[in-house]
Amino acid sequence: QVQVVESGGGSVQAGGSLSLSCAASGDKDLFCMGWFRQAPGKEREGVATFLNRGSTTYYADSVKGRFTLSQANATKNTAYLQMNSLKPEDTAMYYCAVDLSPACAPIWMTAIRVPGTMKTADFAHWGQGTVVIVSS
Repeated sequence: QVQVVESGGGSVQAGGSLSLSCAASGDKDLFCMGWFRQAPGKEREGVATFLNRGSTTYYADSVKGRFTLSQANATKNTAYLQMNSLKPEDTAMYYCAVDLSPACAPIWMTAIRVPGTMKTADFAHWGQGTVVIVSS
Protein backbone atom coordinates (compact mmCIF):
# COMPACT_ATOMS: atom_id res chain seq x y z
CA GLN A 1 0.00 0.00 0.00
CA VAL A 2 1.35 3.41 -0.95
CA GLN A 3 1.25 6.06 1.75
CA VAL A 4 0.78 9.66 0.65
CA VAL A 5 1.61 12.48 3.04
CA GLU A 6 0.98 16.17 2.40
CA SER A 7 2.49 19.10 4.25
CA GLY A 8 2.39 22.85 3.98
CA GLY A 9 -0.73 24.89 3.60
CA GLY A 10 -2.09 27.37 6.09
CA SER A 11 -3.65 30.80 5.98
CA VAL A 12 -2.59 33.74 3.85
CA GLN A 13 -4.02 36.99 2.57
CA ALA A 14 -5.02 37.37 -1.06
CA GLY A 15 -2.01 37.93 -3.26
CA GLY A 16 0.23 35.91 -0.99
CA SER A 17 2.03 32.62 -1.56
CA LEU A 18 2.07 29.16 -0.05
CA SER A 19 3.93 25.96 -0.83
CA LEU A 20 2.64 22.42 -0.48
CA SER A 21 4.67 19.21 -0.41
CA CYS A 22 3.63 15.66 -1.16
CA ALA A 23 5.66 12.55 -0.42
CA ALA A 24 4.72 9.03 -1.50
CA SER A 25 6.21 5.96 0.15
CA GLY A 26 7.97 3.18 -1.71
CA ASP A 27 10.37 3.10 -4.62
CA LYS A 28 8.11 2.17 -7.50
CA ASP A 29 7.60 4.49 -10.43
CA LEU A 30 4.65 6.82 -10.08
CA PHE A 31 2.94 7.22 -13.42
CA CYS A 32 0.69 9.96 -12.12
CA MET A 33 1.15 12.34 -9.22
CA GLY A 34 -0.62 15.55 -8.51
CA TRP A 35 -2.80 17.89 -6.52
CA PHE A 36 -6.54 18.20 -6.24
CA ARG A 37 -8.70 20.42 -4.08
CA GLN A 38 -12.16 20.49 -2.60
CA ALA A 39 -13.82 23.63 -1.35
CA PRO A 40 -16.69 23.45 1.15
CA GLY A 41 -19.87 22.38 -0.58
CA LYS A 42 -18.14 21.72 -3.88
CA GLU A 43 -16.82 18.70 -5.74
CA ARG A 44 -13.18 17.76 -5.76
CA GLU A 45 -11.32 19.15 -8.74
CA GLY A 46 -7.94 18.78 -10.36
CA VAL A 47 -5.33 21.49 -9.79
CA ALA A 48 -2.01 20.31 -11.24
CA THR A 49 -0.63 16.90 -12.11
CA PHE A 50 2.34 15.06 -13.51
CA LEU A 51 1.49 12.32 -15.97
CA ASN A 52 3.54 9.56 -17.58
CA ARG A 53 6.25 9.50 -14.91
CA GLY A 54 6.56 13.25 -14.88
CA SER A 55 7.08 13.73 -18.60
CA THR A 56 3.99 15.91 -18.93
CA THR A 57 2.36 18.42 -16.63
CA TYR A 58 -1.18 19.71 -16.66
CA TYR A 59 -2.72 22.64 -14.85
CA ALA A 60 -6.32 23.61 -14.35
CA ASP A 61 -7.16 26.82 -16.20
CA SER A 62 -7.98 28.50 -12.90
CA VAL A 63 -4.40 28.19 -11.64
CA LYS A 64 -2.32 28.52 -14.81
CA GLY A 65 0.35 31.16 -14.43
CA ARG A 66 -0.04 31.23 -10.65
CA PHE A 67 0.74 27.67 -9.49
CA THR A 68 3.85 25.66 -10.32
CA LEU A 69 4.23 21.92 -9.89
CA SER A 70 7.70 20.45 -9.48
CA GLN A 71 9.40 17.26 -8.37
CA ALA A 72 12.43 16.69 -6.19
CA ASN A 73 15.52 15.88 -8.20
CA ALA A 74 16.63 13.03 -5.98
CA THR A 75 13.37 11.18 -6.10
CA LYS A 76 10.29 11.59 -8.19
CA ASN A 77 8.18 10.37 -5.29
CA THR A 78 8.09 13.90 -3.87
CA ALA A 79 6.21 16.76 -5.49
CA TYR A 80 5.83 20.41 -4.61
CA LEU A 81 3.09 22.87 -5.46
CA GLN A 82 4.14 26.50 -5.32
CA MET A 83 1.07 28.71 -5.16
CA ASN A 84 1.49 32.40 -5.91
CA SER A 85 -0.98 35.26 -6.29
CA LEU A 86 -3.48 33.35 -4.20
CA LYS A 87 -7.14 34.29 -4.39
CA PRO A 88 -9.99 33.70 -1.93
CA GLU A 89 -11.44 31.19 -4.39
CA ASP A 90 -8.32 29.05 -3.91
CA THR A 91 -9.51 28.31 -0.38
CA ALA A 92 -9.98 24.54 -0.10
CA MET A 93 -8.67 21.30 1.28
CA TYR A 94 -5.81 20.29 -0.98
CA TYR A 95 -5.17 16.60 -1.59
CA CYS A 96 -2.24 14.82 -3.17
CA ALA A 97 -2.85 11.66 -5.15
CA VAL A 98 -0.57 9.14 -6.85
CA ASP A 99 -1.02 6.18 -9.14
CA LEU A 100 1.37 3.41 -10.16
CA SER A 101 -0.67 2.28 -13.14
CA PRO A 102 0.28 3.37 -16.67
CA ALA A 103 -3.45 3.59 -17.37
CA CYS A 104 -3.88 6.57 -15.05
CA ALA A 105 -2.94 9.28 -17.55
CA PRO A 106 -6.20 9.68 -19.52
CA ILE A 107 -8.32 9.65 -16.37
CA TRP A 108 -6.14 12.23 -14.66
CA MET A 109 -5.91 14.40 -17.76
CA THR A 110 -9.69 14.51 -18.08
CA ALA A 111 -10.04 15.38 -14.39
CA ILE A 112 -7.78 18.39 -14.87
CA ARG A 113 -9.20 19.59 -18.17
CA VAL A 114 -12.90 19.02 -17.58
CA PRO A 115 -14.10 20.28 -14.17
CA GLY A 116 -16.85 18.21 -12.61
CA THR A 117 -15.88 14.90 -14.24
CA MET A 118 -13.58 13.32 -11.70
CA LYS A 119 -14.49 10.47 -9.38
CA THR A 120 -12.27 10.00 -6.34
CA ALA A 121 -12.62 6.22 -6.61
CA ASP A 122 -10.77 6.33 -9.95
CA PHE A 123 -7.63 7.54 -8.19
CA ALA A 124 -5.54 4.87 -6.49
CA HIS A 125 -3.93 6.56 -3.50
CA TRP A 126 -4.89 9.74 -1.64
CA GLY A 127 -3.33 11.70 1.16
CA GLN A 128 -5.29 13.08 4.10
CA GLY A 129 -5.28 16.62 2.76
CA THR A 130 -4.00 19.96 3.95
CA VAL A 131 -6.01 23.15 4.36
CA VAL A 132 -5.38 26.33 2.43
CA ILE A 133 -7.28 29.45 3.47
CA VAL A 134 -6.98 32.68 1.52
CA SER A 135 -8.57 35.74 3.05
CA SER A 136 -9.58 38.84 1.14
